Amino acid sequence: MDSRWRTVPRRCQQRALPGGGSRIAVDDVPDRLDRRACARVELEKRGAPRRVPRLECSGTGHRSHLSAGHAEGVSKPEAEARFADELQLFLRPRHRGGPVRFGCDGVSSLGHVVESLGVPLTEVGSLTVNGRAAGPGFRPAAGDVVDVGAVRRPQRLPSARFILDVHLGTLARRLRLAGLDVAYANDLDDDALIELANAGHRVLLTQDRGLLKRRKLWLGAYPRGARPDDQFRDVLDRFAPPLAPWTRCPACNGLLSPAGKADVEALLQPGTLRSYDEFSRCASCGRVYWRGAHASRLDAIVDSAVRTVSAAGSRRRP
Repeated sequence: MDSRWRTVPRRCQQRALPGGGSRIAVDDVPDRLDRRACARVELEKRGAPRRVPRLECSGTGHRSHLSAGHAEGVSKPEAEARFADELQLFLRPRHRGGPVRFGCDGVSSLGHVVESLGVPLTEVGSLTVNGRAAGPGFRPAAGDVVDVGAVRRPQRLPSARFILDVHLGTLARRLRLAGLDVAYANDLDDDALIELANAGHRVLLTQDRGLLKRRKLWLGAYPRGARPDDQFRDVLDRFAPPLAPWTRCPACNGLLSPAGKADVEALLQPGTLRSYDEFSRCASCGRVYWRGAHASRLDAIVDSAVRTVSAAGSRRRP
C-alpha cells in the first residue's frame, strides 16, 4: 500500500464506484480535520498539486506565497528600518526602541513599507538607504539599512490654512482664536475632508492615520497629544504660522470687525450693555463678541500661542 495512506484517519474508508475505481468516504467522519485529511489524500491520489505554504514577512505584516521551486520554511530576504524618536509613537509596541526587520519582495516601495509599519508619510521628513537619500518609490533590497527621519520643524507651508476632522473641534476653536484660517464641520466624512483640503490647499489635521495615508490627500499632519492644549501647542510648534489673535470667529471662522454699541444693542442683554462698551461682530454669522468673564482665560491661550510660535520661528532655517 502507498505510504501516503498512513496519513488517512482510521475512520476514512475506500468505497467501490460503479465501473471500477474507488473514492474516499468521509460522510461518517465528524471531525473537520479528519475530513480535510481524507480530501487531501484523494486529491494527491488523482495527481493534483499540493497547496503552496504561506509565510508572513517580518515587520510588514503582509503575507506572500513561496514560489513553487522554494523549499518549505525558507524565509524571505530582509532589510532593516530605523525610525527617529519622534516617529516611535506610530510603531507597534513590539517595534519601538530599536531597528525593525522587514521582508523584501522586490515589489513593495519604501513608502509602502514605512506606512505598513504604521508611520504616515505626512510625518516623514527624510528617507535614506545605506546613508544615501532615497524617495518613497525606492524598492529596498536584502541587507539595506533604512533611516526614517521626522519632519523638520518648523515645516514651511505655502499658506497657513487648515481643515480639521470631526474629532478636533476644540483645537479648531483655539486655532481660530489665534487668528488662523481653520475650516471645520462636525458632519464631514473622509472623502469630503480630502476634497475640501485639496481644493482649498489646506493642511488636513487629523489623528486618523488611515486618512493621512490616503494617496489623494494634498497635505496632512498628525497633531500630537490627547488633550487640546497639547495638540494646540504641537500644531503651532510644527508650522509656526503667522498669528492674528482676535480677528476670527471661533464658531464659524469668519472675520471679525469692530462694532459700535448702538449697532449691536438689539442682540445683547441689558446687563452686558451696561458693563461693556467695546464689541466685535462676525461678518459671516453675525455673532457678537466682547471681553467678558472668560477674557483672562482666553488671554492665556493667546499668550501661550504667541510664545510657542516665537520659539518655533527662532529655529527656522534661513
